[in-house]
Amino acid sequence: MKLCLKTEMMKKKPSFNLEKNLLTQNIELVFGMDEVGRGSFAGPLVAAAVCFEIKHKWFKDLNDSKLLSAKKRELLSKLILANAICFTEIIKVEEINQLGIGKCNQLVFERLIKNILNKHPDKKIYFLIDGNKQKIVDNNLDFIVKGDRKVISIAAASIIAKVFRDKLMINLDKIYKGYDFSKNKGYGSKFHQKAIKKLGLCKSHRTSFKLTKFL
Repeated sequence: MKLCLKTEMMKKKPSFNLEKNLLTQNIELVFGMDEVGRGSFAGPLVAAAVCFEIKHKWFKDLNDSKLLSAKKRELLSKLILANAICFTEIIKVEEINQLGIGKCNQLVFERLIKNILNKHPDKKIYFLIDGNKQKIVDNNLDFIVKGDRKVISIAAASIIAKVFRDKLMINLDKIYKGYDFSKNKGYGSKFHQKAIKKLGLCKSHRTSFKLTKFL
């Protein structure tokens, strides 16, 4: 099933219209999916899937997680978890270093889809995935570029994934001191680059990203 998404893509803030339309077409569950941490120098890749069965008044506050403050994300994350069906998936640094971030970006969505289908084997499910098209074998899905700014469930997934991963990076900061993971969340800030030069690479760094150029 492929839908015309042009109207939805023109909206400036995410809406629930696409999910609503799918739910009127014999689809029982619509999951929006997004990942965070793809471009990070360190830490895992995290993806989330979120399904809303009804519309909520606070949907007006949802947006791409990058456009929200940490406090706002935390508040919305609690609302989402309490009012939606949610799944998360983590791909650890070791697997990223072995397979590469591109392959892992595909795998994290494939594993989410598998988990959801296993959990809801009798449901007709449709998946809306943020980003460019990938080689994921499933007829009931669409890829939406910048979907976290267009589709409510994808925006919600971006928030869940971001809040979840940020907490993981704050914990890693306590283990691998000196890189400022609690602030940069593993991304390549100037401080982080200087820290790599000073301290070298830790076990949480992605060696597949050729970070030795900062040494």
